Amino acid sequence: MDECHMQINLHSLALSYRDGQVWVLDQQALPLEEIWLQCHTIDDMCAMIKALKVRGAPLIGIAAVLALMQYVKQGATVAEIKAAAAKLVATRPTAVNLKNYMDTILQQLTDDTNVVFTIGQELFLEDVQLCENMANHGLALIPPHAKLMTYCNTGSLATTGIGTALGVIKHAYRHQKVQHVYACETRPLLQGGRLTAWELVKADIPHTLICDNMAAMVMQQGKIDAVLVGADRIGKNGDVANKIGTYSLAVLARHHQIPFYVVAPYTTLDAQCRTGKDIEIELRHADEVKGALGKISWAPLQTQVYNPAFDITPAELVTAYILDVGIFSHTNLAESGLLTC
Repeated sequence: MDECHMQINLHSLALSYRDGQVWVLDQQALPLEEIWLQCHTIDDMCAMIKALKVRGAPLIGIAAVLALMQYVKQGATVAEIKAAAAKLVATRPTAVNLKNYMDTILQQLTDDTNVVFTIGQELFLEDVQLCENMANHGLALIPPHAKLMTYCNTGSLATTGIGTALGVIKHAYRHQKVQHVYACETRPLLQGGRLTAWELVKADIPHTLICDNMAAMVMQQGKIDAVLVGADRIGKNGDVANKIGTYSLAVLARHHQIPFYVVAPYTTLDAQCRTGKDIEIELRHADEVKGALGKISWAPLQTQVYNPAFDITPAELVTAYILDVGIFSHTNLAESGLLTC
């Protein structure tokens, strides 16, 4: 194997590849502990993705890419790489970045498996740049002294860069345009309370954590100038799959005449998905709803649970899409050619 491939070093806030070894910041342990877990095999990465130890649509895709790079270094054949890619894609069916990244690698894969290293580095660094592009475009939509609401976690824990929606917020704060951020806790796994709040503290951004069912009242009180969310998949008609609860915020924002912005890179666009109805919604374990992070339980064992991980926000509720290539309405997005197969 080419010596240069043995010395690749890639590092972000939550993901690291060092000389053929993959490390993941355990997002289930945050915010109380910062624990780095080593990934040894493809099965290890699949388990980490399923357990949300690594999460966020862009970061899941990049983590899978790094796992393939490690697998190649371990001597994987072309057939084994293809099988591993299929196994990784199956871990989180809603987030399309993962499938897009695996397709990118498989389309360029040759008998020389070293191509995986080249593509892997390019995708990792590209995601950093995509985040910067989104932040720069989004800055124009943030009013002075803005009070913003966000949902789930869309920052450096979800990407290799500054983030998507939270990246725009951080960038706007650096330009002194953000007065305050309201972070919804994001039930049932509390990504807003555990992860977004943690990133806001690190960025020294004034913020308030609220329960999800407080969002309507906060909007009614005139405390919100705009809502910014990320996306796990955007269909051809502009429908958005994102963390469960996003649709609720979009409806509330429309009622209160508050701009609702979706921030996502091109890797989240799915030209093969006609509408949101075609998006597979992952259903997760009942324990996530009946208790908290495996540490406490509050519902009877016999109680049935419905636990979809994502919901679909119709395109007509989206004020604008902030993409790495610019800002679009859902009409302009459909006409842009970005969602052409």
